[in-house]
Amino acid sequence: MARIVRAELTMVDLKPMTQRTDAIQSFVSQETPILTLTDDEGHVGTGYTYTIGSGGSSIVALMRDHLLPRVIGMDTDTLEANWRSLLFGMHALAVGPISSLALAAIDIAFWDLRCVRTGIPLHRAVGGAHDRMPVYTTEGGWLHLSAEQLVDDAVRMRERGFQGAKLKIGKPHHTEDRDRLSAVRAAVGDTFQLMVDANQGLRLDDAERRSRTLADLDLAWIEEPLAADDIGAHARLAAASPVPIAVGESLYSVSQFKDYLHAGACSVVQVDVARIGGITPWLKVAHLAEAYNVPVAPHFLMELHVALACGVPNGQWVEHIPQLETITSTQLEVRDGYAYPSPGPGIGIAWDWDAIQAKQLDSPILVS
Repeated sequence: MARIVRAELTMVDLKPMTQRTDAIQSFVSQETPILTLTDDEGHVGTGYTYTIGSGGSSIVALMRDHLLPRVIGMDTDTLEANWRSLLFGMHALAVGPISSLALAAIDIAFWDLRCVRTGIPLHRAVGGAHDRMPVYTTEGGWLHLSAEQLVDDAVRMRERGFQGAKLKIGKPHHTEDRDRLSAVRAAVGDTFQLMVDANQGLRLDDAERRSRTLADLDLAWIEEPLAADDIGAHARLAAASPVPIAVGESLYSVSQFKDYLHAGACSVVQVDVARIGGITPWLKVAHLAEAYNVPVAPHFLMELHVALACGVPNGQWVEHIPQLETITSTQLEVRDGYAYPSPGPGIGIAWDWDAIQAKQLDSPILVS
């Protein structure tokens, strides 16, 4: 039985390589806490989490002051017990993004450590349902881009073998969204998948209207059309919309997904491994969705989500948004429209520790 004897936490700030805008915000920064856990046999596991724009220092403080001291001495094999112990150790702060994002880095590190110790890649450790996953691109679909730029990127991605593209919606008038999407659909043809994302920027009446306006474009889904905490409005929209409704990136507990699924308020689950609190609860959400015959198409974090989506029977897509290139030595493998999980032991991310050290915002935090 191995136990954790050391934790080291650092944070880097990863600026996006392209301008990213949606209906409510601009993505200007990815503060990324990175955690390594070492056990008493010398094995090391690494986990990470992220923010969009701000809040990284709050996550680091919660981990430093309250969570990591509890991690020392934990059994590396009891992942469920460890997760629940950490959750209930800060239960007054849950459910919420700061607590879930902090838990995620620790839980991912535990899973990486487990896979390293057993010599098993993550996608097999969590089920091994698939050996590859269809991939779509988001990076060329931002709201500030012109219709011509959207078309150029979608055509280029199709030629590179990608199977779909996600485009942001939320222009002041619904006809503007339709015109932009119609231009892309005409350029890429009928077999290339198109998804759209409103980033919680619409009202119910507007979302119902836009779903009808866009129906004949054969969209795979409308993502986050409404405020994420309004399940009732999503249920009404899902019942009225001719386009499937996707949610998940702004949900922070298994129970929140349970309520959405029970209400029939979504047709696609986009659970995010960082925002849900790690791999342990991510798997619960994925299997819960399977019970409702709903697919899983995770949000962001493609380097980790490819293994998780491949691990479960209802994995449907991997979203391609490059963000870790400057601090990793290898990149996500994409061939012929599919993303492939790493065959090596662990979560499948090859960290470049020299690059991380060069980008770290403060001195690492050591707990032992």
